[in-house]
Amino acid sequence: MTSGFINKVAESGIITIDLTSYIQDGEFSVFDIKPFLFKELILKEKDFRAALSTLDCTIYQNKIVGVFCSADAIIPMWANMLIVSALQPFVKAVYFGDEKTARAQYLLDQINNIQPLDFVDQRVVIKGCGETPIGESAYVAITQKLRPVVKSIMYGEPCSTVPVYKKKD
Repeated sequence: MTSGFINKVAESGIITIDLTSYIQDGEFSVFDIKPFLFKELILKEKDFRAALSTLDCTIYQNKIVGVFCSADAIIPMWANMLIVSALQPFVKAVYFGDEKTARAQYLLDQINNIQPLDFVDQRVVIKGCGETPIGESAYVAITQKLRPVVKSIMYGEPCSTVPVYKKKD
């Protein structure tokens, strides 16, 4: 007599979305403005432009870059714009902020690119509790993106979920 186990989770048709998979394809880096400042405090336009013109931007090739300043200095808006202008031909994406901020923004952009019609009337689990920290903003964004079209949204793992939303028939 053979007794087979039935994987009810696999047969349920539940789609699991692991938000970390949307950032695994990216290599992250930062551009700190501090080394470009006079005495790490003052941005001198002429010197700043000269330093940027000699910067080897290929070190940022295909990376996701956060632009920030680790010094407590006042950085004019145009300086950030100059940096982005120099980096953009080389980078995959560029954001204002440290690496954590860049990761969060990149993930939000990836969520924004999800096609909600791919999830019409589906039961979806948004995976939680992974090794890579995912900020609250990503969970808010994915819920907002999918709620109008899905049958249900759950949080956690397919075998142990917290119901978030269920469409009323």
